[in-house]
Formats: sequence, C-alpha cells, structure tokens
Amino acid sequence: MVWLRVGWCAAVIAIGALECVSAEAQCTAYVATHKSNSVAVVDTALDRVVTVIPVQIQPLAVAITPDRSYAYVTNSGWMFGSNSVSVIDTGTNAVVAAIPVGSFPVGVAFTPNGASAYVANFNSNSISVIDTATKSVTATIPVGNGPWGVAITPNGTLAYVTNVNSNNVSVIDTVSNSVVATVAAGTGPVAVAIKPNGTTAYVANQTSNDISVIDVASNVVIASVPVGNGPYALAVTPNGAVIYVANAASSTVSVIDTATNNVTATVITGSTPHGVAVTPDGAFAYVTNQVGNSISVIDTATNAVVDTIQGVGALPEGIAMMLQKNALKYSCR
Repeated sequence: MVWLRVGWCAAVIAIGALECVSAEAQCTAYVATHKSNSVAVVDTALDRVVTVIPVQIQPLAVAITPDRSYAYVTNSGWMFGSNSVSVIDTGTNAVVAAIPVGSFPVGVAFTPNGASAYVANFNSNSISVIDTATKSVTATIPVGNGPWGVAITPNGTLAYVTNVNSNNVSVIDTVSNSVVATVAAGTGPVAVAIKPNGTTAYVANQTSNDISVIDVASNVVIASVPVGNGPYALAVTPNGAVIYVANAASSTVSVIDTATNNVTATVITGSTPHGVAVTPDGAFAYVTNQVGNSISVIDTATNAVVDTIQGVGALPEGIAMMLQKNALKYSCR
C-alpha cells in the first residue's frame, strides 16, 4: 500500500483502487452563536461544523490569542448575570476559565505579545483590561458611550475603541491605559480594524452606512467610504490591500481597495451578515449570516461565494480564524 499526498486529500493506492479521504484541518474558525449560547468550531478544509462548545449567555465576539492557544469569547447576557469572557483552550476545545468583566461585553482584542486582552463593555462605557497570564482584570478604562469594537495597532501601543452612542472612537495608550485621543467618526460606529502596517484604522459606521478611514499617526479621518446599508463588521486582508465589510441591512459584503479607498465589488451573501474573518493566506473571507444560521465563503481572487456552511447555530455573530499549529501548509482550504 502506497500513501500519497494529493492536494488536500490523502490518496490511497492499493490493488488498483484509489480512495480520497479528508486532509487534516489547516485552519479552524471559531464562531460565536448568540442564541445558542455556544461557539461553533468550523473546519475550513471541510467547510463544516466539527465541534460545538457551550459558553455562557449570549456570546457576541471571539478573538484568538497570538500564540493560537486560546479563544476569548465575550458573553453579553447582562440580564442573565453573564457579563464575562469565556476562555477556550484551542487544543482541547474546552472552556478553561470564565472572566468577569463589565456590563454587556462585546468586542475583544489582544496586544501583539498576547499579554493583555482589551474588552469593550457596552453598558459600562468602559474597557476591561485582562492579564492573560492570570486571566483576571487588571484595569478598567472609561471611554465614550456604548463601546462596541476594539482593535490594537501592530506595535501594541494603541487600542482603538468604537463608541456607538458617542459617534466617535477612543484611542487608548496601552502603556498608561488612558485615553489619549478621541476621533469623530460617522454615525453608529460599531467595528474597527487596523491595517497590518499600522498606518490606518477603518471604522464601520452602522447608521451612516460608511467607513471612516483614520490616519493613525495624526488620529484624523482622511476619508469616508460609502458602503452598503448597516455595515456591522469588517476585516482587512493579511497584506493590507483589501477590506471586507459585512453590511447587515443589505445582506452584502463591500470590498474596498485600501490604495484608493474605493469599493471595487459588492458580494451578495446570506441574510444579515454580522461577522467576517479572512484566512491567514488571504485566499478566503468567511462571513457569518445571522438570519439563516450560515456562513458564506468568499473567494477573494474572484469575490464570488464558493460555499455556504449551514447549521452553524442560532444567530452567528463574531468569527475568528486560526491557522492550526500543526498545519502542513500556510493555507486553509
């Protein structure tokens, strides 16, 4: 019997027979399913849910530690006493801690060294800073009204926080854990992402239907890019060339060229897209569709939907992508 690797299949040649079996997962997507009170684990080689992890009440966002050892999930069920972050060991897919934070936690992001996680507490108008070594809150930072999304610069010095009800962005110095700037954005800013080279922050404004482009050096808005209705989430490709924006009210994704700040394509997805993540090789964008409980898989070369993953769980929200530590290639499919 001779074993051969053929693409993502293992070909088994024996007595003239050829059998193709699934390759080992290269990437895993973690999806917060808000109404199911769980996290769905998606194998991107198979494009199907392979594990469901119970967490606390009404999870909204998920982020992976830089060393890929843990997934942090915000549980926003403040009326049910949740107000926590579930910590999932990505090796075992088991919850190993639940960290109390402020009221109605939403966005979560890590410093590049993985030492700290910053969590936006919508009802508390604050950011909880978690020491990932001790899994405890070490600082609470007042910000604007209704903080929702968080992103941290690649050098780890600044955290950008969208304040939905203030229509602005708080800029936090991560050394002093204090707000050092406040940037006016569009109406209803919910999500933020930072270009990999650290020069630019992009803010999705859900009510004004546009993206505010912020120069990180000056903290000035240098462009406003109209997109679809109700932009709710966004992600930048690893090379920084393109942004994918999930437009919840349009059931579309806007594709923005960061060199020109123009929309170059509009992709029809499932109903009410609420999350987006790009694979580490930049080849695919995975978009969670809140209504329909599915994920649309977009080929970034053609900007066409090439797969739809069903049965993700009730009301999928945030999504994070992780390259497996034992991945055979720097590719997810």
